[in-house]
Amino acid sequence: MRGAYYPPVFQSKRFHCMFCSVLAEQNWFSINAKNRLWRCVCHHCKNESVWMEINKGEGRILHPDILQGPPPHEEMPEGVKEDYVEALSIVSKSPRGASALLRLALKKLMKELGESGKNMDEDIASLVEKGLPAVVRQALEHYRVIGTESAVPGQLDSRDDRETAMKLFELINFIVEDRITRTKKIEAISQLLPNRV
Repeated sequence: MRGAYYPPVFQSKRFHCMFCSVLAEQNWFSINAKNRLWRCVCHHCKNESVWMEINKGEGRILHPDILQGPPPHEEMPEGVKEDYVEALSIVSKSPRGASALLRLALKKLMKELGESGKNMDEDIASLVEKGLPAVVRQALEHYRVIGTESAVPGQLDSRDDRETAMKLFELINFIVEDRITRTKKIEAISQLLPNRV
C-alpha cells in the first residue's frame, strides 16, 4: 500500500506539493498583509502557490486550480473513480461538494464489492464480517458515512469540511486496497500452492 498523503494546508511547513506531488518542505512569505495574501514555495520543485488567509491560521488556496488530494487507487473501479476524480477537482473550492461526491463514490464501491449499495450501514457491516478492519467502520461512522448521524450520499452536509473530504479520500483508497488489491494478491499466492489431496 502507498504511504500516507499529506494534503496542502495553509502555513503547513510540509505537505505533498500540488505541482510535483513530492512530500516536501514549504516556505511561506506574506505578499500583502492588508489583503492577507500569502505565497508558498515548494522546496523541491520551486513552484509557487498563492493563498488567502481567511481566519488566523486558516486559509484557502487561490492558485493553482489543480487536483488536490490523494490520487485514486490504481485498482479503483471506473464508476467509482469518476466521482472520486470529480471530488478531487472541487475539494479546494467546495469541501462539502467533494464530501457529497465521495459518499456517492462509496455507495457505488459497495455495489462493486458485491454488496447491495442500498444501505451503507448493512454493506459496511457485511464487509467487516468478510475481513475489512473494524476501525474502518468506526472511521466511516465518525465522518458520517454510516450511523445515526450519516449524511445522504450525493447531498451537501453543512458539517463537512476539508478534513472530512481528505479522510474520505483516504478511506475509499484503503477499502479498495483491502477488498480488491489484497484479495487479488491472496488469490495469486494461493495459485502458487501445490494441490492438496
